[in-house]
Amino acid sequence: MYKTIFNKRNSLKFNRFSNKNYSLFAVLGREVLVGALSVATLSHAKAAGVSTEGAKVDSTLYKGGKAYELDAVSVTGSRAPMTVEQSPKIVSVITRDDIHRAAAQTINDVLKLATGVDVRQRGGFGVQTDISINGGTFDQITILLNGVNISNPQTGHNASDFPVALADIDHIEVLEGAASRLFGTSAFNGAINIVTKKAKSEGVSASVEGGSFGSFGAQGRVQTAFETGKWTHAYSVSGGYKRSDGGTENSDFEKGQGYGNLSFSYDQRFDINAQLGIASQSYGANTFYSANYNNQYEKTDHGMASLNLSLHNQEKTWEIAPQFYYNKFKDHYQLIRGKAGAAAGENYHDLDVYGGGLNANVAWALGKTAVGFDISKECIYSTALGEELAEKDYKDISGSDRQYTRKGERTNTNIMLEHNFIFGGFTLSAGVLANKNTGLDNDFRFYPGVDMSYRPNDNWKFYASWNKALRMPTYTDLYISNAVQQGDINLNPEKNSTFKVGTQYRQTGFAATVSGFYAHGTNMIDWVQTSVTEQKDSKYHVMNIGKLNNMGYNVDATIYMRELVPNSFITRIKLGYAYIYQDHKTETNILKSLYALEYLKHKAVFGLDHQIWSKLSASWSVRWQQRMNGYHPYTKVDCKLMWDEKKYNIFVKADNITCHRYYDLTAVKQPGLWIMAGASVNLGR
Repeated sequence: MYKTIFNKRNSLKFNRFSNKNYSLFAVLGREVLVGALSVATLSHAKAAGVSTEGAKVDSTLYKGGKAYELDAVSVTGSRAPMTVEQSPKIVSVITRDDIHRAAAQTINDVLKLATGVDVRQRGGFGVQTDISINGGTFDQITILLNGVNISNPQTGHNASDFPVALADIDHIEVLEGAASRLFGTSAFNGAINIVTKKAKSEGVSASVEGGSFGSFGAQGRVQTAFETGKWTHAYSVSGGYKRSDGGTENSDFEKGQGYGNLSFSYDQRFDINAQLGIASQSYGANTFYSANYNNQYEKTDHGMASLNLSLHNQEKTWEIAPQFYYNKFKDHYQLIRGKAGAAAGENYHDLDVYGGGLNANVAWALGKTAVGFDISKECIYSTALGEELAEKDYKDISGSDRQYTRKGERTNTNIMLEHNFIFGGFTLSAGVLANKNTGLDNDFRFYPGVDMSYRPNDNWKFYASWNKALRMPTYTDLYISNAVQQGDINLNPEKNSTFKVGTQYRQTGFAATVSGFYAHGTNMIDWVQTSVTEQKDSKYHVMNIGKLNNMGYNVDATIYMRELVPNSFITRIKLGYAYIYQDHKTETNILKSLYALEYLKHKAVFGLDHQIWSKLSASWSVRWQQRMNGYHPYTKVDCKLMWDEKKYNIFVKADNITCHRYYDLTAVKQPGLWIMAGASVNLGR
């Protein structure tokens, strides 16, 4: 059996890592150095899925004349650039190869591969999906696109309205645990960053698929890349459309998205990156918000734009990186499909979020120091959310004879400071976030954090962290009032202290990660029923439910069969298990919880990739999970068959092969067997 030996040459540095300014922490002035292996914590991570730019970097293991691909290249979990060996945090990476091989229709489906991520799906093809991490709720994570925050402060229900398709994505990064000092208060329980492909040559790609329930989808992409003097250029534009009659009653949908990316770099000293995206979807909302109304409807639109700049020396010992961003969210909801007017439960919302920041880092004799500043403004016009406007300030609603009669706004300011001490294989990273929000009391509050890691050799890594965080209530939490929901303007923000420990191990043909966490939460927010009348009417109200402690552990193991048996028809085997226990203390008699107490107590994941014949292969995924609060455990089996050629790919996906009827949320039944078949072509150099 081969013993892993890492390449002992001097550390090599990526001047760019895929969309360098877009990597998970690149928005913070991040630089990615590769000097040793980071253990993969997801099913199929490997170096082939990591896009690099500029000089080629050797990313293989050597022993006895044999070469093995690295399973993943990890980004750092600090505000200052560090090598992978020095990084004090673990960032899980879902690579392009994982995405290609998964029997997935959407980004949400891919995230189900992550052991510590809970994906509660309402509709097919990612139509309104709640995403949470380590027992938290969907409002407690930050969603980023190429390092830019695209989270929706109206409600986390709409956070998965991504303006990109699976075909646009290079990889996805998942950071578990409180990360406020990295991304601000919205990263209460973790962060998910979607990193898109960066053009490296001229090319055109397209895909089409169709299948069960009248489902159809198409996607196209055009890109180019070239150099002019000391400038390098990369441009890409993509768009897609999907529709379906839905696999259950009133679950039909139409959705589309468009995305453009521009990148310029001058002499490895100055970088400009800009992106523009739009997403629109309309769908039958079945019993999404109440079991008493099965004919709901919703239409959402999301537009975003951002500009990232980076000024640095060629050695990257210092960097200054300003960023500007804008998000536009529109939401049209009908309690009874086709019935307009406030009396019928119809609402309109129009939300703008814009802001900017400046991040800088420098390496000096006593370590690496990073500072950052970010300010953002939220402004929502609505028929239901916000404070009542004077009649003269009412605003017309496009496409309706109604007017926006309410308005809410708040400004969020973040100042971050971090320093990193590095002693051989030991790293200590300490920092603090100072936050001020006009929706609270406009005073600064401080949220510190400490991360440590120790790497005794090339195979092992141990880490520990403690971080504090705060989350402001969403506008829905504060203001909504209708037949099925009642908000509360007097809600307190949530507070959280998270402790995490773990270890990683990597040997030829095998990778494993074991981690444990404890999150102590106070003033936690949930939608609950506390009376028999509310249960009878299927109505929920929001409240601070008291103290809520989440504790648990994750175990992941991956066997890379072809590192052990070069000609094995089985390529990879993945096993993962997550366990969570909750300790809840409150003075209120809660009869039913809608989110926070409906945590995923057990989740087990099994993945198998294997060759069948020639270029025909299969990827299997089996997921078993048990949710608390009255849900029955279920097992779901998915499979994807694919024939891969250099210029084209033919595939068949089967979702829920056993046709098991299951529920991720109360009263929202999920589809049975869903089969899709299609093909993609890739033309270019």
